Amino acid sequence: MLIKRYVVNNMNEAMTRIRYELGKDAVIISQRKIRKPGIKGFFSPKLIEVTAAIENASKKAKEPAREQNNLESSIESIKKLMEKEISKEAINPIAKNALKNQNEILKEIKISEDKNEPQQDNLLKEMKEMKNMINNLTKGSVNGIEESDFKKSLRNKLKDNDVDTIYIEELLEDINDDDIEAGSKIKEKMKTQIKTINQDLKGKVVLVGPTGVGKTTTIAKLAGRLALIEKKKVGLITVDTYRIGAVEQLKTYAEIMNLPFKVVITLKEMEEATSQMSDCDVILIDTTGRSSKNSMQISELRAFIQKANTKNIHLVISATTKNKDIKPIIEGFSVLGYNNLIITKLDETSVYGSILNIAELAKKPISYVTTGQNVPDDIKAFSEDQIVKLILGEETIC
Repeated sequence: MLIKRYVVNNMNEAMTRIRYELGKDAVIISQRKIRKPGIKGFFSPKLIEVTAAIENASKKAKEPAREQNNLESSIESIKKLMEKEISKEAINPIAKNALKNQNEILKEIKISEDKNEPQQDNLLKEMKEMKNMINNLTKGSVNGIEESDFKKSLRNKLKDNDVDTIYIEELLEDINDDDIEAGSKIKEKMKTQIKTINQDLKGKVVLVGPTGVGKTTTIAKLAGRLALIEKKKVGLITVDTYRIGAVEQLKTYAEIMNLPFKVVITLKEMEEATSQMSDCDVILIDTTGRSSKNSMQISELRAFIQKANTKNIHLVISATTKNKDIKPIIEGFSVLGYNNLIITKLDETSVYGSILNIAELAKKPISYVTTGQNVPDDIKAFSEDQIVKLILGEETIC
């Protein structure tokens, strides 16, 4: 007997190859859907793994003695295949019992040979039964292996918290069901994906980001924290000239906190404003909300940042941002050379997986998060541990 395994895109391709290589008398033993190995396999179309066999009838007629050995060898081959498909990583008793029953079927095939019963018809019948059994056992599993309740629970928790699928698979990779430290290992893995920085702000600090993420309010919170709590001398500059309301809002905050405030429209005015505030410990620069897709606006903003002559640039992005929108924002603003992240509006969502998605895509540390509308109270520097607990539902922002 000749047994061959094929990995194909569809059954038509499988049948063509089987008929060409094994002939029209070949029998399909099993078929199942599989994925390509690795993380990328989760985003690729499923493949079909087909196992087929052919009984060499001519050799059987000429060499009856060898046929007995061939039959026994084929029985062992099928047993090994079944053990690999079902027993090796089966975690439920139903699969194990099925394997035991299957071995009994294989023994009966051998007994029928000893009794000189018609072997080919019996063998083909048993192969078809094996095929049905394998297909039934592998339905609803991942790559033919049933996932444990433990991993399902972890997977669902991360998914329910909007962690991107690709990062879920990375987190669950190499996690064993019987590992009592699995929970801690997941947290440690998440900490490697989320980095925070607790920096002492000084010099010129620029905030950039798309519209509607709360940059102006965040600037006001930072100014209040630095001026009222850390007792630093703070200056405010805005180039948000497209929204008069935002300029007036920041101006009002500056007047309340008695901070110097400048509105700049041209590059020359940016240079003059920063020069006039050179005695400040920190100069916070608010910018116009821009679309990450508008390269002209981004280039204009880049010119203002270059004129400000600073490398301390924070990308402000909302925790409510949809996963599919995160990548365009991260990539669109990357030309500005931002080196930190500020995650806003944590109070406007109940799930926080987007924080991990943002941090992993940007590969930049998180400097601050905002948790409400109160100035200056609702801006905080969270640790990696706090963010991980927030994502896993072990901590709240209240």
